Amino acid sequence: MEMGMVGLGRMGGNMVLRLLKRGHTLIAFDQSPDAVKAHVAQGATGANTLEDFVKAFKTKPRVMWIMVPAGDPTTQTIDKLVALGEPGDIIIDGGNTNWKLALQDAARVKAKGLHYMDAGTSGGIWGLEYGYCLMVGAEQDIYDHCVPLLKDLAPDDGGLVHTGPEGSGHFVKMVHNGVEYGLMQAYAEGFQVMKMSNSFPGMNMQAIAEAWRTGSVVRSWLLDLIALGRGHGRRSLDGGGGDRRVGAGADHRRVALRAIPQPHGEHVRRSPARDDAQPVRRARGRE
Repeated sequence: MEMGMVGLGRMGGNMVLRLLKRGHTLIAFDQSPDAVKAHVAQGATGANTLEDFVKAFKTKPRVMWIMVPAGDPTTQTIDKLVALGEPGDIIIDGGNTNWKLALQDAARVKAKGLHYMDAGTSGGIWGLEYGYCLMVGAEQDIYDHCVPLLKDLAPDDGGLVHTGPEGSGHFVKMVHNGVEYGLMQAYAEGFQVMKMSNSFPGMNMQAIAEAWRTGSVVRSWLLDLIALGRGHGRRSLDGGGGDRRVGAGADHRRVALRAIPQPHGEHVRRSPARDDAQPVRRARGRE
Protein backbone atom coordinates (compact mmCIF):
# COMPACT_ATOMS: atom_id res chain seq x y z
CA MET A 1 0.00 0.00 0.00
CA GLU A 2 1.19 3.53 -0.76
CA MET A 3 1.67 6.13 1.97
CA GLY A 4 3.52 9.42 2.30
CA MET A 5 5.34 10.60 5.44
CA VAL A 6 5.94 14.26 6.26
CA GLY A 7 8.68 14.41 8.88
CA LEU A 8 11.59 11.97 8.96
CA GLY A 9 12.79 12.42 12.52
CA ARG A 10 13.30 9.67 15.07
CA MET A 11 9.70 8.47 14.92
CA GLY A 12 8.62 9.35 11.40
CA GLY A 13 11.82 8.15 9.79
CA ASN A 14 11.72 4.78 11.53
CA MET A 15 8.06 4.34 10.66
CA VAL A 16 8.98 4.78 7.00
CA LEU A 17 11.69 2.14 7.35
CA ARG A 18 9.35 -0.30 9.09
CA LEU A 19 6.74 0.01 6.35
CA LEU A 20 9.35 -0.33 3.60
CA LYS A 21 10.58 -3.55 5.18
CA ARG A 22 7.02 -4.86 5.07
CA GLY A 23 6.53 -4.21 1.40
CA HIS A 24 4.72 -0.88 1.32
CA THR A 25 5.47 2.00 -1.04
CA LEU A 26 6.61 5.15 0.77
CA ILE A 27 6.97 8.77 -0.26
CA ALA A 28 9.24 10.69 2.12
CA PHE A 29 9.46 14.43 2.76
CA ASP A 30 11.45 16.40 5.31
CA GLN A 31 12.90 19.88 5.52
CA SER A 32 16.30 18.23 5.73
CA PRO A 33 17.49 17.10 2.28
CA ASP A 34 19.91 14.70 3.98
CA ALA A 35 17.06 12.96 5.78
CA VAL A 36 15.21 12.57 2.49
CA LYS A 37 18.31 11.16 0.77
CA ALA A 38 18.85 8.68 3.58
CA HIS A 39 15.36 7.27 3.15
CA VAL A 40 15.58 7.26 -0.63
CA ALA A 41 18.64 5.06 -0.18
CA GLN A 42 16.42 2.64 1.75
CA GLY A 43 13.81 2.48 -1.01
CA ALA A 44 11.49 5.42 -0.46
CA THR A 45 10.54 7.97 -3.11
CA GLY A 46 11.94 11.32 -2.06
CA ALA A 47 10.27 14.73 -2.26
CA ASN A 48 11.96 18.07 -1.66
CA THR A 49 8.77 20.13 -1.37
CA LEU A 50 5.23 19.41 -0.24
CA GLU A 51 4.10 20.11 -3.79
CA ASP A 52 6.41 17.36 -5.08
CA PHE A 53 5.30 15.14 -2.21
CA VAL A 54 1.63 15.31 -3.22
CA LYS A 55 2.44 14.89 -6.94
CA ALA A 56 4.51 11.77 -6.26
CA PHE A 57 1.52 9.62 -5.32
CA LYS A 58 0.56 7.01 -7.89
CA THR A 59 -2.61 5.83 -6.11
CA LYS A 60 -5.64 7.59 -4.69
CA PRO A 61 -6.89 8.40 -2.20
CA ARG A 62 -3.56 9.65 -0.99
CA VAL A 63 -2.68 8.62 2.56
CA MET A 64 -0.49 11.39 4.00
CA TRP A 65 0.93 10.91 7.49
CA ILE A 66 2.27 13.94 9.39
CA MET A 67 4.97 13.35 12.01
CA VAL A 68 6.21 16.83 12.92
CA PRO A 69 6.16 18.76 16.23
CA ALA A 70 2.70 19.46 17.62
CA GLY A 71 1.31 22.98 17.39
CA ASP A 72 1.94 25.39 14.53
CA PRO A 73 4.16 23.02 12.50
CA THR A 74 1.40 20.40 12.43
CA THR A 75 -1.39 22.91 11.80
CA GLN A 76 0.52 24.55 8.96
CA THR A 77 1.33 21.20 7.37
CA ILE A 78 -2.29 20.07 7.55
CA ASP A 79 -3.49 23.28 5.93
CA LYS A 80 -0.88 23.01 3.17
CA LEU A 81 -1.82 19.39 2.40
CA VAL A 82 -5.51 20.31 2.33
CA ALA A 83 -4.71 23.00 -0.24
CA LEU A 84 -2.59 20.65 -2.35
CA GLY A 85 -4.66 17.49 -2.00
CA GLU A 86 -7.97 16.40 -3.45
CA PRO A 87 -11.33 15.36 -2.00
CA GLY A 88 -11.10 11.85 -0.65
CA ASP A 89 -7.46 12.12 0.40
CA ILE A 90 -6.62 11.07 3.97
CA ILE A 91 -4.49 13.17 6.31
CA ILE A 92 -3.13 11.43 9.42
CA ASP A 93 -1.74 13.38 12.37
CA GLY A 94 0.57 11.09 14.34
CA GLY A 95 1.97 13.67 16.76
CA ASN A 96 0.95 14.83 20.23
CA THR A 97 -1.68 17.33 19.13
CA ASN A 98 -4.07 18.66 21.76
CA TRP A 99 -7.27 16.67 21.21
CA LYS A 100 -9.43 19.79 21.13
CA LEU A 101 -7.22 21.25 18.40
CA ALA A 102 -7.52 17.91 16.61
CA LEU A 103 -11.29 18.39 16.48
CA GLN A 104 -10.73 21.77 14.81
CA ASP A 105 -8.23 20.26 12.38
CA ALA A 106 -10.67 17.49 11.49
CA ALA A 107 -13.44 19.99 10.83
CA ARG A 108 -11.23 22.05 8.47
CA VAL A 109 -10.04 18.96 6.62
CA LYS A 110 -13.53 17.51 6.20
CA ALA A 111 -14.95 20.85 5.09
CA LYS A 112 -12.74 20.55 1.99
CA GLY A 113 -13.85 17.00 1.28
CA LEU A 114 -10.75 15.27 2.66
CA HIS A 115 -10.60 12.88 5.61
CA TYR A 116 -8.79 13.20 8.92
CA MET A 117 -7.31 10.57 11.19
CA ASP A 118 -5.49 11.13 14.47
CA ALA A 119 -3.07 8.39 15.46
CA GLY A 120 -1.56 8.70 18.91
CA THR A 121 1.78 6.92 18.54
CA SER A 122 3.97 5.37 21.22
CA GLY A 123 7.08 3.27 20.80
CA GLY A 124 10.04 5.60 20.55
CA ILE A 125 13.23 4.43 18.92
CA TRP A 126 12.33 0.79 19.59
CA GLY A 127 9.28 1.02 17.35
CA LEU A 128 11.28 0.18 14.25
CA GLU A 129 12.03 -3.29 15.60
CA TYR A 130 9.08 -4.02 17.88
CA GLY A 131 6.31 -1.88 16.37
CA TYR A 132 4.33 1.14 17.53
CA CYS A 133 1.32 1.26 19.80
CA LEU A 134 -1.30 3.18 17.82
CA MET A 135 -4.39 4.85 19.28
CA VAL A 136 -6.49 5.81 16.27
CA GLY A 137 -9.43 8.17 15.95
CA ALA A 138 -11.22 8.11 12.60
CA GLU A 139 -14.40 7.32 10.72
CA GLN A 140 -14.81 3.55 10.48
CA ASP A 141 -14.40 3.34 6.70
CA ILE A 142 -11.27 5.51 6.78
CA TYR A 143 -9.82 3.38 9.54
CA ASP A 144 -10.62 0.22 7.58
CA HIS A 145 -8.93 1.64 4.48
CA CYS A 146 -5.72 2.29 6.43
CA VAL A 147 -5.68 -0.96 8.42
CA PRO A 148 -2.99 -2.62 6.24
CA LEU A 149 -0.62 0.24 7.08
CA LEU A 150 -1.64 0.45 10.72
CA LYS A 151 -1.24 -3.29 11.32
CA ASP A 152 2.24 -3.29 9.83
CA LEU A 153 3.26 -0.32 11.95
CA ALA A 154 1.89 -1.93 15.11
CA PRO A 155 3.52 -4.84 16.97
CA ASP A 156 2.76 -8.26 15.53
CA ASP A 157 0.85 -9.29 18.66
CA GLY A 158 -1.42 -6.25 19.04
CA GLY A 159 -0.89 -2.61 19.97
CA LEU A 160 -3.57 -1.21 17.65
CA VAL A 161 -6.92 0.21 18.74
CA HIS A 162 -9.64 2.19 16.99
CA THR A 163 -10.59 4.51 19.84
CA GLY A 164 -13.57 6.17 18.13
CA PRO A 165 -14.18 9.25 16.00
CA GLU A 166 -11.67 11.93 15.07
CA GLY A 167 -9.93 13.43 18.11
CA SER A 168 -10.34 10.38 20.32
CA GLY A 169 -6.93 9.00 19.41
CA HIS A 170 -5.16 12.12 20.65
CA PHE A 171 -7.35 12.16 23.75
CA VAL A 172 -6.34 8.58 24.62
CA LYS A 173 -2.67 9.38 23.87
CA MET A 174 -2.87 12.37 26.24
CA VAL A 175 -4.02 10.09 29.04
CA HIS A 176 -1.38 7.53 28.04
CA ASN A 177 1.35 10.17 28.37
CA GLY A 178 0.10 11.19 31.80
CA VAL A 179 0.15 7.58 32.96
CA GLU A 180 3.66 7.17 31.54
CA TYR A 181 4.92 10.17 33.46
CA GLY A 182 3.22 9.03 36.66
CA LEU A 183 4.95 5.66 36.40
CA MET A 184 8.33 7.26 35.83
CA GLN A 185 7.78 9.60 38.77
CA ALA A 186 6.90 6.66 41.02
CA TYR A 187 9.99 4.69 39.97
CA ALA A 188 12.23 7.73 40.41
CA GLU A 189 10.97 8.47 43.91
CA GLY A 190 11.15 4.82 44.91
CA PHE A 191 14.77 4.40 43.87
CA GLN A 192 15.63 7.75 45.42
CA VAL A 193 14.20 6.66 48.78
CA MET A 194 16.25 3.45 48.71
CA LYS A 195 19.45 5.10 47.53
CA MET A 196 19.35 7.78 50.22
CA SER A 197 18.20 5.51 53.07
CA ASN A 198 20.03 6.06 56.38
CA SER A 199 19.07 2.60 57.63
CA PHE A 200 20.32 0.65 54.59
CA PRO A 201 23.04 2.68 52.86
CA GLY A 202 24.84 1.37 49.81
CA MET A 203 22.11 -0.83 48.36
CA ASN A 204 22.65 -1.81 44.72
CA MET A 205 19.97 0.02 42.73
CA GLN A 206 20.86 -1.76 39.51
CA ALA A 207 20.44 -5.18 41.12
CA ILE A 208 17.10 -4.20 42.65
CA ALA A 209 15.82 -2.88 39.34
CA GLU A 210 16.94 -6.06 37.62
CA ALA A 211 15.16 -8.22 40.20
CA TRP A 212 11.94 -6.23 39.88
CA ARG A 213 11.91 -6.92 36.13
CA THR A 214 10.93 -10.55 36.72
CA GLY A 215 7.91 -11.74 38.68
CA SER A 216 7.17 -8.43 40.39
CA VAL A 217 3.82 -6.70 39.98
CA VAL A 218 5.71 -3.46 39.25
CA ARG A 219 7.60 -4.91 36.25
CA SER A 220 7.17 -2.91 33.05
CA TRP A 221 8.93 -1.79 29.92
CA LEU A 222 9.78 1.51 31.63
CA LEU A 223 11.47 -0.46 34.40
CA ASP A 224 13.37 -2.40 31.73
CA LEU A 225 14.70 0.91 30.40
CA ILE A 226 15.68 2.01 33.90
CA ALA A 227 17.52 -1.25 34.57
CA LEU A 228 19.32 -0.93 31.24
CA GLY A 229 20.30 2.68 31.98
CA ARG A 230 18.06 4.09 29.23
CA GLY A 231 15.56 6.10 31.26
CA HIS A 232 13.78 8.97 29.51
CA GLY A 233 15.39 11.54 31.81
CA ARG A 234 18.85 10.09 31.06
CA ARG A 235 19.50 10.14 34.82
CA SER A 236 18.35 6.56 35.32
CA LEU A 237 19.01 5.28 38.84
CA ASP A 238 20.43 8.42 40.43
CA GLY A 239 17.02 9.30 41.85
CA GLY A 240 15.84 11.92 39.35
CA GLY A 241 13.17 11.46 36.76
CA GLY A 242 14.12 14.45 34.64
CA ASP A 243 11.61 16.97 33.36
CA ARG A 244 9.76 15.09 30.66
CA ARG A 245 7.81 17.29 28.27
CA VAL A 246 5.48 14.38 27.48
CA GLY A 247 4.29 14.22 31.08
CA ALA A 248 4.35 17.96 31.58
CA GLY A 249 2.27 18.41 28.44
CA ALA A 250 -0.26 15.86 29.59
CA ASP A 251 -0.53 17.56 32.97
CA HIS A 252 -0.99 20.95 31.32
CA ARG A 253 -3.77 19.68 29.09
CA ARG A 254 -5.48 17.89 31.96
CA VAL A 255 -5.66 21.03 34.04
CA ALA A 256 -6.46 23.39 31.17
CA LEU A 257 -9.14 21.26 29.52
CA ARG A 258 -10.58 19.61 32.64
CA ALA A 259 -10.45 16.37 30.69
CA ILE A 260 -9.26 14.26 33.61
CA PRO A 261 -9.96 14.72 37.34
CA GLN A 262 -7.13 16.60 39.01
CA PRO A 263 -5.17 14.15 41.18
CA HIS A 264 -4.30 14.99 44.75
CA GLY A 265 -1.09 14.47 46.65
CA GLU A 266 2.60 14.50 45.86
CA HIS A 267 2.25 13.05 42.37
CA VAL A 268 0.84 16.36 41.10
CA ARG A 269 4.37 17.80 41.25
CA ARG A 270 5.95 17.19 37.84
CA SER A 271 9.68 17.56 38.47
CA PRO A 272 11.34 15.80 41.42
CA ALA A 273 14.54 17.65 40.59
CA ARG A 274 12.95 20.76 42.09
CA ASP A 275 12.63 19.12 45.51
CA ASP A 276 14.86 16.05 45.50
CA ALA A 277 14.69 15.52 49.24
CA GLN A 278 10.88 15.45 49.57
CA PRO A 279 10.26 11.67 49.12
CA VAL A 280 13.33 10.93 51.24
CA ARG A 281 12.02 13.10 54.07
CA ARG A 282 8.70 11.29 53.96
CA ALA A 283 10.39 7.88 53.98
CA ARG A 284 12.87 8.70 56.73
CA GLY A 285 9.99 9.66 58.93
CA ARG A 286 9.05 5.99 58.83
CA GLU A 287 12.58 4.58 59.28
